[in-house]
Amino acid sequence: MNIDQFHQRLTDLGAKPMHIGRITRAWLGGKPLDTGTRNQKTENFLPLAVRNALPELSRELDALARLSSEHPAADGSARLLVDLADKQMVESVLLPRDGLCVSSQVGCAVGCVFCMTGKSGLLRQLSTTEILAQVALARRFRPVKKVVFMGMGEPAHNLDNVLEAINLLGTEGGIGQRNLVFSTVGDPRVFERLPQQQVKPALALSLHSTDAELRQQLLPRAPRIDPEELVELGEIYARKIDYPIQYQWTLLKGINDSQEEMDGILRLLKGKYAIMNLIPYNSLEADEFQRPEGDRIVQIVRYLHSRGVLTKVRNSAGQDIDGGCGQLRARATAVLERRISRT
Repeated sequence: MNIDQFHQRLTDLGAKPMHIGRITRAWLGGKPLDTGTRNQKTENFLPLAVRNALPELSRELDALARLSSEHPAADGSARLLVDLADKQMVESVLLPRDGLCVSSQVGCAVGCVFCMTGKSGLLRQLSTTEILAQVALARRFRPVKKVVFMGMGEPAHNLDNVLEAINLLGTEGGIGQRNLVFSTVGDPRVFERLPQQQVKPALALSLHSTDAELRQQLLPRAPRIDPEELVELGEIYARKIDYPIQYQWTLLKGINDSQEEMDGILRLLKGKYAIMNLIPYNSLEADEFQRPEGDRIVQIVRYLHSRGVLTKVRNSAGQDIDGGCGQLRARATAVLERRISRT
């Protein structure tokens, strides 16, 4: 069921736009669809046919995203493995300070070499309602005041559904547009479409290297945009919405943590309306990649920050439970495949 079908079913039952708006807000808030207000009970507001249909609608909406397992971490985050109606799985993450990271695809086509999600390839797109259902599910556990599209998938490859979800979260979902963060490797369509949106989200750009050839190796199926051009496009959007771009940089030991790369960051970002987020790689012992030593990370932050580039270290949520993006789904899928092979 997509969002238009949901709204059309309510309209066919006699719901007016004000009824549809209240029901939509209740769902996005993680509340029962028949939630009233302090001054007006549902039975005094919603048409009888609509009220009678809400239990079935609730069951259908609940089936869009069901909690399979929850994995709390020491940093206050919790990774959620979410079952979709067709038995596919995605991950979303309850973040500290009332944030939520959501997925936009099952799998991903970009194939970032350091990302577990990319190893499975793209399986399918999530609908707008499946994206929103992750927010509704999360709000049953704790408040959600910020939503970042940094989970499984490349949001730019599911652009229409992601932008529709952002508009609904920014209007009916009660989330400020700067607390909606669109994360992308840098598809040109993003820079065309985002400025045209009613709700203009904050933008996070995956940079990872200032060397075009190395970046292409790390992000093999990302659009071929040179880092310089990507930063210039980001700067235009940042100035338009008067909010800085977040540049994402997964720190990989011996690959993109060199002095040459740090000087490249200064060359590209100094004077720009930008924040550099350094994300130390979520290492496992058997991984091909490893994170730099702690002392090196501190050196990098001090070097960039002292030379005019606002730099933060953003550890991937759930590192103490080996919960990097896609790892929970990969483990669950492997278990399921073993069970099937035994039958």
